Amino acid sequence: MKLLENTYLDCLSELIHTLSLTTGSCRLQLKLESYSCKMNGEDKKLLRQITNTSEDAGLQALSPPSLGYGFPSPPTNTGQEQDACSTRTFHCLVSTLNASFRPDYDFSHAKSEEFSRIPNVNTVTTDIQNMFYTSLGDSFYDIKEHMWNTIDKEINIHECSFYRYNSDLDSDPYGECLWYFNYFFYNKKMKRVLFFSCQAQPYGEVSDDEEMYYSSPEENDD
Repeated sequence: MKLLENTYLDCLSELIHTLSLTTGSCRLQLKLESYSCKMNGEDKKLLRQITNTSEDAGLQALSPPSLGYGFPSPPTNTGQEQDACSTRTFHCLVSTLNASFRPDYDFSHAKSEEFSRIPNVNTVTTDIQNMFYTSLGDSFYDIKEHMWNTIDKEINIHECSFYRYNSDLDSDPYGECLWYFNYFFYNKKMKRVLFFSCQAQPYGEVSDDEEMYYSSPEENDD
């Protein structure tokens, strides 16, 4: 996975973070990153590992979708496709997490059941907007249109399928936060993933873990 430089995404992430410091009820730490799905040597090794340990080399079982607070969303009648994804798609999701959170966290042994497919774009956008409104109040609506336009220009939202990593709140970056969300906007045609993640933290001193979370993948490589 290769991080694709995008100053517009960087500025948007910083804008939301700054809003949370000036008008919000808590501090928001975001990752808004775009990745190419082109595999490097490490990615190919991970794909072989996933394929060799899978009962079905073609499909990976997924959990029912959940929203920002971790509660299951209402059941949908979309059939078996809702509960599975291809091995290559699962590999892309895991590789994105590794690229975003390395070297502090390694998701190479994550199970497919730790991920969910989200049925439609409206579910994703509504959840994200509700979460931001919870913390930013009316100030969020001043940037809502700009936020979605910026994301759409990078990933073509309506061509995407949507996934979510369901945190265990213990051994991954999402522990000890007030709330969180993370979404993968996967555009198969573009061979690209946009990772949109947010943690809400109470005001106070920034811990080492929080500084790691807010740093970019390139900074983590230094």
